Amino acid sequence: MVVNPSPHDPSPSDEAPSDKDSPRLVEPPNSGEAIVVRGLEKSFGEWPVLWNLDLTLRWGELVALFGANGVGKTTLLRILSTQSKADAGSVQVAGFSPKRNPQAIRRRVGVVAHQTFLYEDLSCLENLVHYGRLFGLKDPRERAEEAISKLGLSNRSGSRVRTLSNGMQRRLSIARAILHRPQILIFDEPEVGLDRESIKSLRAVLEEWTEAGLTVIMTTHDLDLGLSWAHRAAVLSGGRIQFPAADEYMDGVQVRQMVASALEPGR
Repeated sequence: MVVNPSPHDPSPSDEAPSDKDSPRLVEPPNSGEAIVVRGLEKSFGEWPVLWNLDLTLRWGELVALFGANGVGKTTLLRILSTQSKADAGSVQVAGFSPKRNPQAIRRRVGVVAHQTFLYEDLSCLENLVHYGRLFGLKDPRERAEEAISKLGLSNRSGSRVRTLSNGMQRRLSIARAILHRPQILIFDEPEVGLDRESIKSLRAVLEEWTEAGLTVIMTTHDLDLGLSWAHRAAVLSGGRIQFPAADEYMDGVQVRQMVASALEPGR
């Protein structure tokens, strides 16, 4: 069967990272920040969405990004994962610029978006093996089986994607994102459609990443989940990002109230 690349497939022609003697997770760089954004601007037509936005994410942290619908959370994640281009400003992801080296970024990030980037006529295992080959993994089948197991889908590995429920497709999308053991996970509402056990599996994956010194940025509308999982809570409002807990005069209750307020429509 001929498979056409999805919008987020890495180009097979690019030099693949070496998989020889690779650790369980890749090592983060010894210096620098995971993500650095300065003066970012993005508009759609005459409608500005992000403007003069600054953001710094350290290695080994999970940042939960909150904000009302339509404020630009997905747009920001698409820019960080090279799926969209900024109008102005500078972006560095794992030390690389999306303008100069987007493929290097794509090999170092794992993305969960509203789209699954899965092939409906392929099985779960076939999907991940396909992605593993595109990433140049030495053992794509073994890595695919490992990722599928992490998300509790081993008993459906041979099932075609089109036969899976939305929740199972979401779990497989997460498995696809972690397949190549990326340095940074960029997840857009990854918990949507997941049952309680699947959310536990997701949390275990995210903890594994941050404990290894790697970085996660995720959006969520689940206030309790985001605040309990994240090392830092960020609020996107008015085109810019704030970290309310960074205000030494705000206690935990005030931080929670500010984040909850940012989730209200029209904010």
